[in-house]
Amino acid sequence: MTDLLAAIDDHTARLVADAGGADDLAAPSLCEGWTRDHVLNHIARNAEALSLLVRSAVDGTGETMYASPEQRDVDIDAGVGRGRDELVTEVAETAQALARALRRLTDEHRDIVLERTPGGPTFKGGMLTFMRLREVIYHHVDLDVGFGFDDVDGDLQVLFIDNELKRQDGAPATPSLTIRSDEGDVWSIGGGDAEVVGSRGGILRWLARQDPSGVRSETLPELTAGL
Repeated sequence: MTDLLAAIDDHTARLVADAGGADDLAAPSLCEGWTRDHVLNHIARNAEALSLLVRSAVDGTGETMYASPEQRDVDIDAGVGRGRDELVTEVAETAQALARALRRLTDEHRDIVLERTPGGPTFKGGMLTFMRLREVIYHHVDLDVGFGFDDVDGDLQVLFIDNELKRQDGAPATPSLTIRSDEGDVWSIGGGDAEVVGSRGGILRWLARQDPSGVRSETLPELTAGL
């Protein structure tokens, strides 16, 4: 079984190193409408937000991840425009604080229901560590500094593909597809009508970011984005 906490530490270090060497933080990221600067600010704010949820789960504070969707965006925008070193240091320090917080979670917190915003979407305490790992890896890719889904270890690629397919399977219009990876994996949802083939990294890029450049199919099913 993958040690998610160790994976977070490893991938955070890789992200911080790449961000520290990035020439232009004002360059566009792979997140529409966001620069690399926005993405890095989001990663830092996400660490703080998840730390609030750890407190909510462990200490019963009742805090939500964000006060509102609008405040989340305001807080990200407020940090844009600072120097690279200051921003990268903040990404590293907030990540370190969250890493310590996540180690407070135990099995007794697994089923505690937590809120993204007051009255908004919910998830359980047992998901927080996975959520942070996904955030770090996906947004490292979004920085567009040479790190891609093909650079993720195979067991994590499979873990993320499983999660993305679970999200698609819960969408209002579940795509009917069978996915075959070049590495020999097979996944099927919604009846499995259309066949999609590609490397694990290419499959994940398509599922996570709707980029079909790494997959092959006679008729590529439409995915539900933004789940």
